[in-house]
Amino acid sequence: MEGKIGWSVTDAVNYKGFPADKSKTGGWIPAAQILVIEICERLSTMGIAVNLVTYLVGTMHLPSASSANIVTDFLGTSFLLCLLGGFLADSFLGRYKTIAIFALIQTLGTGGLAISTKLPKLHPSPCNNTTESCKQASGFQMGVLYACLYLIALGTGGLKSSVSGFGTDQFDEKDDKEKAQMVYFFNRFVFFISLGTLTAVTVLVYIQDEVGRSWAYGICSGTMFIAVLIFLSGTKRYRYKKSSGSPMVQIFQVILSAIRKRKINFPSNVSLLHEDQSEATRIHHTEQFRFLDKATIVADGDYEKNGPSAPNPWKLCSVTRVEEVKMVTRLLPIWATTIIFWTTYAQMITFSVEQATTMDRSIGNFKIPAGSLTVFFVVAILITLAAYDRIIMPLWKKWKGKQGFTNLQRMSIGLILSTMGMAAASLAETKRLSVAKSVGDTTSTLPISVFLLVPQFFLVGSGEAFIYTGQLDFFITQSPKGMKTMSTGLFLTTLALGFFISSFLVSVVKKVTGTSEEQGWLADNINDGRLDCFYRLLAILSSINFGFYLICAIWYKSNKPQKDLQMESVVNGSPAEEKC
Repeated sequence: MEGKIGWSVTDAVNYKGFPADKSKTGGWIPAAQILVIEICERLSTMGIAVNLVTYLVGTMHLPSASSANIVTDFLGTSFLLCLLGGFLADSFLGRYKTIAIFALIQTLGTGGLAISTKLPKLHPSPCNNTTESCKQASGFQMGVLYACLYLIALGTGGLKSSVSGFGTDQFDEKDDKEKAQMVYFFNRFVFFISLGTLTAVTVLVYIQDEVGRSWAYGICSGTMFIAVLIFLSGTKRYRYKKSSGSPMVQIFQVILSAIRKRKINFPSNVSLLHEDQSEATRIHHTEQFRFLDKATIVADGDYEKNGPSAPNPWKLCSVTRVEEVKMVTRLLPIWATTIIFWTTYAQMITFSVEQATTMDRSIGNFKIPAGSLTVFFVVAILITLAAYDRIIMPLWKKWKGKQGFTNLQRMSIGLILSTMGMAAASLAETKRLSVAKSVGDTTSTLPISVFLLVPQFFLVGSGEAFIYTGQLDFFITQSPKGMKTMSTGLFLTTLALGFFISSFLVSVVKKVTGTSEEQGWLADNINDGRLDCFYRLLAILSSINFGFYLICAIWYKSNKPQKDLQMESVVNGSPAEEKC
C-alpha cells in the first residue's frame, strides 16, 4: 500500500476519481494530446481571421473600415469569452469537460462557416464589371455569417483558458523530474501554437484563395474534430485536479464585505484581524489598499448563518484572502498599459492585409495570397524566440548573472517594437499612396512590391514574441496560487480589449475625419484614404502609453512586499524563468 501511495499524485485523481497513479497517468503523452487541441484551435481561428477581411470586402462587398471592425470584434469576443470558459471550468465543469464541450462548439462553427461560404444564396452576387455598383450582403446573409463566426468565438474562448492549465496538470510540481518536464512543456507551448499559426497563414490562406474558402474552412472543421477525438482518447491517462471554486467569487466576497464594513473602525492591532489559514499557507498583512482590510474585521452577525466555527464568507474574509485580492489589484495598472499593443497587432490582420491586396505580390509566376503576408509576422515571432533562447539569454546570464530579461522588461521591449512597427507602417503607406495617386484608377494592382510591408510585420511580430511571453509569465507568476486560471483569463482580456479598442478607434476616426463629401482617413477604398495618418496616430498613442507603462512598472516594483521581491529574485535565476 505504501508503494502505491508513493507512486500517486497527492493533489490529482484519475478519471474514476481515485488518486492518480504516476505510472499510468500524466506525463508527456497526455500533455501532447492536450496540446493538439490548442494547435488546431490556433489553426482554425487564425486561418479564418487573417484572411477574413478580403472575404468581407471582395465577396460580401462591405466597406473597408466595416470589414476591419468585424474581424477585430470577432477576435476580441473570442478572447473575452476566455473569462467565461475559466469561470465554468473553475466553478462547474472542470477543465477536461470545458475543453471537450467548447472544442466541439468550435468544430460546429467552422463547419457552418464552410457551408455558408459554399451556398450561393448566403452571399451576394459577384460584380460583373468595375462600373457596376456592387450590392452589399443582406441582413440575412450577414446574420448567418455572424452566427458562424460567434459560434467559433464561443468555442475558442471556452477552451483557450483551460488548455494550458490542463496541460500543466499532467505534471507533478513536487517531483523534480516532472517539474523539469513541465518547464520544457511551457517552453514549447508558444513555439507549437506559432507553428499552427504559420500553417494557417500559408497553407490555409492559399487554399482559401486558390481552391475555395469552403474547402479551407472544411479542413479547419475536420482537423478540429480529429483533435477532439485525440483529446478524448486520452481520458483514462489524464490527471484531474479538483477546482477550489471560482476566484471571481472570492474577489466579490472581499469587495462586498469591505463595502458593508466601510464605517467600522480598524482594531488597534492587525493581529486582531480575522485569519483562518495555517502559518505555512497564509499571506501576511500589507498596508496597501487598506480599504479592503475592512473585510477582515470581525463584527456582529458574521457567524450567524454558518455556525460558530465557520464565518459567512460574504461578511467576513481572512487576511490571506484579502491579500490575494490585493495581489490581483496590483496587476491591473500593468494590465491596462499592455492593451495598446494588441490594438497595433489588430492592424496587421486587417488594414495591412488590405494594403497587400493592392500591391504587386508576384514572385516569378507565383502570386502570394494577401493574407499569407502575415507569414512574416509569424516568422518574426519564431526567429525572435529562438534568438532570445539561444543568444540573448546566454549573453545576459554571462553579463548580469540572470537567466534573461524580467517579465516587465520583456513587455517594455514589446511595446517599443510595436510603436516602431506603426511608424514603419505609416512610412510604407505614404509611399504606397504616392504610387496609387500617380497611376490613378488605371490598374487594380499598383506597381509597387508588397515586400515594402515586411518591416511593419517583422517589428510587430518580434514585439509579440516579447510581450506575449512577458505577459503570460507576469500574470501567472505574480498572481495568487489559487487564481492562476483567472490570471490567464485576465492576460487574454488584454487581447480582447486591444481588438475592441481598434474597432472603436476606426469608428471614431472614420466619423471625425469624414464629411458628407469625403470619406476621410479610412475610405471604403484605401487608395482614396489616408491610412498613413491612422498608423501615425497609433504610433503616437503607443508612445504615450509606453510612458504610462514605465510609471506603472516602477510603481509595481516599489510597492511589492519585500518577500515577493526576494521570491522574484530566486525565480529569475531558476528554470522557471527559462520557460519564456
